[in-house]
Amino acid sequence: MFFGEFRHNIDAKGRLSIPAKMRNQCGECVYVTRGNDGCLALYTQQGWEKYYEELQALPQKKKSTRIFIRLVTSRASECEFDKLGRINIPLVLRQEGHLEKECVIVGVGDHVEIWNSEAWDQFYDDNKDSFDEISEDLDEYEL
Repeated sequence: MFFGEFRHNIDAKGRLSIPAKMRNQCGECVYVTRGNDGCLALYTQQGWEKYYEELQALPQKKKSTRIFIRLVTSRASECEFDKLGRINIPLVLRQEGHLEKECVIVGVGDHVEIWNSEAWDQFYDDNKDSFDEISEDLDEYEL
């Protein structure tokens, strides 16, 4: 399970250090792809396989399903850790997530999100005051 918020800089070559606390759960490589709300999503191999199975279970005849799967998988990248615990995020994904300097690495349970720091701060500020209301609305879902 991934949790916590960490700030690290991404270098000009696209290398980003993943916190040891998270990296220790990842194995030798991770999968990075487009996430929701403007971030990138990072999955372990097992997590990626589960997510991909969920994508394949969606109704393939629906145009929106096909579009979503293409957007998620077309730019997905397998990234290996270097000796310093960094992954190299491809340029196309760095552009997708607007990753330039400071990044925020957020654990969200079954995966990790990588955010542009300004975008994360804005997202958090926009939503933090709705925490109780959102929590109450979640009671409608069976957990």
